[in-house]
Amino acid sequence: MSVTPDRKAEIIKTHARSEGDTGSAEVQVAILTERIINLTEHFKTHKKDNHSRRGLLKMVSQRRSLLDHLKKSEQPRYQALIEVLGLRR
Repeated sequence: MSVTPDRKAEIIKTHARSEGDTGSAEVQVAILTERIINLTEHFKTHKKDNHSRRGLLKMVSQRRSLLDHLKKSEQPRYQALIEVLGLRR
């Protein structure tokens, strides 16, 4: 269910704005998206896992907040990010 350290490093390298960037909105949204995808796959086999479902809803909400912030502050970065990640907004 969680993101492996190798995969996380790969995501950070792909979405970082500069060298050593691990906390920008793009990186955070990309990591949350990976975790959300993994949990969604988990729920296909474990339909009654409501404790993890609550965590999924919190992650989706956090990602939505980060995307709203990015959209409000820098529209081109927001557009580029949702295109790369394939988000529907």
